[in-house]
Amino acid sequence: MLKRFAFYGRVSTEDQQDPASSKAWQLSRSSQLIEGHGEVVADYFDIGQSRSLPWKRRPEASRLLDDLRRRDDRTFDAVVIGEPARAFYGQQFGLTFPTLVHYGVELWVPEVGGRVDPDSEAHDLVMSLYGGMSKGERNRIKVRVRTAMASQAATEGRYLGGRPPYGYQLADVGAHPNPAKAADGKRQHRLEPDPVAAPVVRRIFAGYLDGHGLRSIAEALTAEGIASPSAHDPSRNRHRQHSGGAWAHSAVRAILHNPRYTGHQVWARQRKDEDLLDPEDVALGHRTRMRWNEKGEWIWSAEVTHEPLVDMETFDQVQAIMASHVRVARPKTVMPTERAYLLRGLLFCGVCGRRMGGNYNHGKAHYRCTFREQYAQKKGIEHPRTVYLREDKVVPALDEWLGQLFNPDNLDATCEQLAAAYEQHEDTSRAEQARQSIGDCDQRLSQYRAALDAGADAATVAGWMAEVTAERNRADIALRTATPADAPTVAELRGLIEGLGDMVAVLANADPKQRAELYETLGLRLTWHPDDRKVLVEAQPARVLAGGVGGGT
Repeated sequence: MLKRFAFYGRVSTEDQQDPASSKAWQLSRSSQLIEGHGEVVADYFDIGQSRSLPWKRRPEASRLLDDLRRRDDRTFDAVVIGEPARAFYGQQFGLTFPTLVHYGVELWVPEVGGRVDPDSEAHDLVMSLYGGMSKGERNRIKVRVRTAMASQAATEGRYLGGRPPYGYQLADVGAHPNPAKAADGKRQHRLEPDPVAAPVVRRIFAGYLDGHGLRSIAEALTAEGIASPSAHDPSRNRHRQHSGGAWAHSAVRAILHNPRYTGHQVWARQRKDEDLLDPEDVALGHRTRMRWNEKGEWIWSAEVTHEPLVDMETFDQVQAIMASHVRVARPKTVMPTERAYLLRGLLFCGVCGRRMGGNYNHGKAHYRCTFREQYAQKKGIEHPRTVYLREDKVVPALDEWLGQLFNPDNLDATCEQLAAAYEQHEDTSRAEQARQSIGDCDQRLSQYRAALDAGADAATVAGWMAEVTAERNRADIALRTATPADAPTVAELRGLIEGLGDMVAVLANADPKQRAELYETLGLRLTWHPDDRKVLVEAQPARVLAGGVGGGT
């Protein structure tokens, strides 16, 4: 009897690999292996995913694992992998293969000539060896690429890509020096002053040397209507639109610290470190963190490579002044216990709508909104520089309100209102907008796959697909939050709430952590209106207790 196979493969576009051709040869190798034993009926192919990511964090590999668990409607009996070194990294085989065995799904790879035998030590050794080879290959690529880029920056002063610093724009300087890339139409670039932003950079350096502080410079630029770096180039800063064009002191600091304004190409100011997601669960893999290198590790070009906006003497003077202002780090006081915030994540500012952050002051928990004054003015909001609220001014009244809301005399009416609100909660317009967005994303993804098959530039298309996939995921989340699950009945709600016991007694006897969890379970949302000195409280236990979206007030 012929077997039904699911094909799995992976390609990274970091080194300009072509996803279409890579998939083709991996699938061809897989088909040759299973010839006469079955055929491929499903394929799962990850594009642009690092091999270091565990299977659960790769979109297509994760989808394969999900389909694996559906015993009744699973469409395949075995999984075939044409290139194990692309599928398994480090110890991933030992973490993934037992799952396939548990669900009765075979694994076939060319390196063992067919099916991997779960009882064979030789097969296990071979597969573990390929995982180690995969890890070694990735490390060699990283070292090779970093060494080459360091050499290009130091000896050639070449612009190595990335977002140009504020004050510069990119200029085309001819075909790419790599003949293969030049044949693909890729161009080489260099930095040249931006006629609008370059004078602002010079003004920032001059103002700082004249004694103006970071905040003073930022507020002056905002008051004059000069667009901040993110507003000046919004297409490259879509993630930083909340400021409304206002300058932050951190942006001024970043400009003053950037050595590329001296005209030198400077590389390796930052590095990528891989930290374990959870040290207690190594199988979750790593996440990449950007960290600053010491200045002695920076790679400087030997010569000036682009027009400087400030001279080296000015830059060094600014660095010396900034270094003198750095506070000496004091040893951190070890807290005997973790500070508890009863309203963590539940309290919002009534002026701007942002979530208020917690901080301790004089031994008491406070919440504050520091939506800076210049940001608010840019958005047409009259916002105080800081909005404060002390926790112990809110919690007693909150507990009293909850006790009244859920006492036996009022519980029936409360549950009826919650159930009615839950049934009516669907946000029709938002749900429809999310469905349209999902459909549009699916259509564009189909077009991009067709473009790949037609021979379009793989790296470019992979970038498009990553953006659209992220957009589709956001729309899917929006649809789930706009559409309620099955509404609970009044009796179900009453049972859930009664299961908490006497609300007043529960709150009085709970330790801070349990108390905070109870507030969260009740779906509380508090909005502080400083002008009226009032807190608006909403409770949505139907949403939280029933595991769906909805609730009442």
